[in-house]
Amino acid sequence: MQRFFYICNTMMKPINVADLLEQTTKTLFSFEILPPLKGKSIQSIYDGIDPLIEFKPAFINVTYHREEFIYKKREKGYLEKFSIKKRPGTVGICAAISNKYKTPSVAHLICGGFTREETENALIDLNFLGVNNVLALRGDPIKTEQYFVPEEGGNEYAVDLVKQIIQLNKGQYIEDNIENASPTNFCIGVSGYPEKHSEAPNMKEDIIRLKQKIDAGAGYIVTQMFFDNQKFFDFVALCRAAGITVPIVPGIKPIATKRQLQVLPKLFHIDLPEELTDMVEACKDNEEVKLVGEKWALAQCKELMEKQVPCIHFYTMGKSNAVRNIAKKLF
Repeated sequence: MQRFFYICNTMMKPINVADLLEQTTKTLFSFEILPPLKGKSIQSIYDGIDPLIEFKPAFINVTYHREEFIYKKREKGYLEKFSIKKRPGTVGICAAISNKYKTPSVAHLICGGFTREETENALIDLNFLGVNNVLALRGDPIKTEQYFVPEEGGNEYAVDLVKQIIQLNKGQYIEDNIENASPTNFCIGVSGYPEKHSEAPNMKEDIIRLKQKIDAGAGYIVTQMFFDNQKFFDFVALCRAAGITVPIVPGIKPIATKRQLQVLPKLFHIDLPEELTDMVEACKDNEEVKLVGEKWALAQCKELMEKQVPCIHFYTMGKSNAVRNIAKKLF
């Protein structure tokens, strides 16, 4: 009976991430996880979360990854389409995390690959499950696309996705003949880019697009990873000068392998400081690289905490050891 009351009470008073960030008097801890590849169990998710749960994360983000396809030749020259690299389960994983750890989960929602109706259905499922925090993203183009191509009948930009979620929060569904529709209560986060989005012509235009997402109803910003804190501080200053007042959460990724010196800039369109790359290149193996990466990220976090950022958000990439080592020294 006591557990039933707890669940009901939690559902009646869902935790809003934006409110947490606005009201906190100390720097919070959060992190992002990847859904398992198709065929893996949710235990692989728990194995990544368990080492970090003692640091009382304010929220846990769960990413979403689009399907990609390849075509294989069959008899008589026919091509058969196969889905690859599908990571299923974001909605279910968010519900499982909230239930198991009593910690707010944040579901990533993307424009790519979804019609507006499919997006609405995903939001309805999240709402039914009591998951009321989402991160609204446009998403990246798939490898076969030179540029991002929205799904026919889907949202083209993240701001369009934010607007759709806000409409649901007002009880306005795609089918306008629904009577007595219940409004949802989603808290919406969006992404920010301290080093500019790769498709933006300049930082000024990028900040304009970011403000449009905030004006549409987003309540906080989580940044892309960066390795030079000054770029984050400059980004925050530009946001504030543009009239963006919502909390801005820095994203941190401890570097772990020499190969990431090439992979991270290519995938995330970021710069790595010369000092960091020199230190990594001087390492004999990846075990030494991990130590360098942890030390660098720890120094970043200490400076960010001195500046009283509301939260530090870690990109774990499915591996929690480095983040745990850092969190033990900070939280």
